[in-house]
Amino acid sequence: MKLSILKNELNESIQQVAKAIAARPAIPILGGIKIDVTHQFVTLTASDTDISIQSFIAVEQEDIIIAEVEKPGSVVLPAKFFVEIIRKLPSDQVVIEVGPQFQTMIRSGSSEIQMVGLDPEEFPVLPAIEQDKIVQIAGDIIRSMIRQTILAASTSEQTPILTGVLWNLKDNELKFVATDRHRLASRVTKVNTEEELQFTNIVISAKTLNELSRLIPDQNTLIDIVVADNQVLFKLDNILFYTRILDGTYPDTSKIIPHVFETELILDTKLVMDAIDRAYLMSKEEKTNVVRLATMEDGQIEISSSSTELGKVTEHIDVVDFKGQPLRIAFNSKYMLDVLKVIDSEQIMIGFTGAMRPIIVKPMDHDFSLYVILPYRTTN
Repeated sequence: MKLSILKNELNESIQQVAKAIAARPAIPILGGIKIDVTHQFVTLTASDTDISIQSFIAVEQEDIIIAEVEKPGSVVLPAKFFVEIIRKLPSDQVVIEVGPQFQTMIRSGSSEIQMVGLDPEEFPVLPAIEQDKIVQIAGDIIRSMIRQTILAASTSEQTPILTGVLWNLKDNELKFVATDRHRLASRVTKVNTEEELQFTNIVISAKTLNELSRLIPDQNTLIDIVVADNQVLFKLDNILFYTRILDGTYPDTSKIIPHVFETELILDTKLVMDAIDRAYLMSKEEKTNVVRLATMEDGQIEISSSSTELGKVTEHIDVVDFKGQPLRIAFNSKYMLDVLKVIDSEQIMIGFTGAMRPIIVKPMDHDFSLYVILPYRTTN
């Protein structure tokens, strides 16, 4: 195999697939990036068995020669070194030549690097996915849905299914749900699918979705999502992103979401976020993150936190609207801040059904998203 390729295009493709490289690969070959070269494409592939990413570089793009292929072929190069060395090469042009036993020579400007390559035949074959269940969705929507739900996914491997985000598609409505049993986030969007496509209990790791969101281009391109028995394939421009579906059945969370409230507050999102943020500074010193919220008779709410060593923070905020019973409640301020930071609405509704019942947070601008936070029981 021998080719000459523009460094920037090669580096961009390497950075894309490198997100699938495991820190401690189960087998040595998974610590590498596979390079396949034909006269039409240079294809890079990386996999950690849970996710696989494939990036395609066309040798010619809009009449610009990106790569000149002298001899097609394949090799697997160790990612840890390959990722860094390409980024730091001195010239805009890179020549990669593979010799006997996959000994690889990389030349750029005055630099010449020899690398020990691996046999590409040992690299895992990517999953074969039947493309009969395809959902097409705008990249910015899928990215915002991920951002607004992964915050509630569990980080504990004791309950692997809760480390993922649940995907359900029914009646042309795609819904994401995540929960760690202390909080919940959900987000829905309308999609156009052929022949009323439906699926349930598709659970994808939150970490995987976070990596996917970083690959979604800023320009509003459409993404094809292909759902199979145990894999989901995302097709983005020149990238194929495969991920394994988590095993197990996601718990039914619909019963914990109240729809009638004893108390409803409508608040300015930024005002309440800033006030809770200041109170959080004190609460995290106590390592509890407990912040208290109380309704006042003068049409305000009081947000407070205290520390036995540092003192107390007290904030008063005007309420846009207030319905129902007076209230005093304690909650995890970090959980509330995580929610407020991803809500894209100037005002929020916070609904309460009692001092020890779930707290509901919803944006006022739309009904696409909903958040649940369980309150704390405190001595006072």
